Amino acid sequence: MQIIDIIKQELEKGKVVYRDIEGLHSVSLEDFVNQPADGILYDLNRNEAVILQFIDDPKWVNDFACAQVIRYLKKELDDFKKSCTI
Repeated sequence: MQIIDIIKQELEKGKVVYRDIEGLHSVSLEDFVNQPADGILYDLNRNEAVILQFIDDPKWVNDFACAQVIRYLKKELDDFKKSCTI
């Protein structure tokens, strides 16, 4: 089975697949986004420290922007959850 097939299969189950030095991991999207923004970015290899190592690749600009957007959206989500529990 190819990686793309695994990713699509897991997506149908509501899971996200990511890769780290230990290999592929599958986790529910809900669990994945319940961690702090820095954890999300670390797991996705999209924190600024990693991104800036690929500064010769023009896509680093969008990767860097993604990190900022994920941090912003995570803060918005956390703030919203706090406001709902009052």
